[in-house]
Amino acid sequence: MRAFLTGLLRLRRGPWENLATVLIGLGVVMLMQPFALWAFTWSFVVTLIGTVMFIVTSHFPE
Repeated sequence: MRAFLTGLLRLRRGPWENLATVLIGLGVVMLMQPFALWAFTWSFVVTLIGTVMFIVTSHFPE
């Protein structure tokens, strides 16, 4: 966990790509669930943020 947080603070690719992947997955789950309207409403925004974050962080150093 400490290595993950250190990687985030030092703007390393691995931890930021992992975080972006989790956001994309969370957005998809929010999109497909039938219970909470607020989650469905925000699902596109969360997925979009995760996708843009993944594109940007793919240019970070290893």
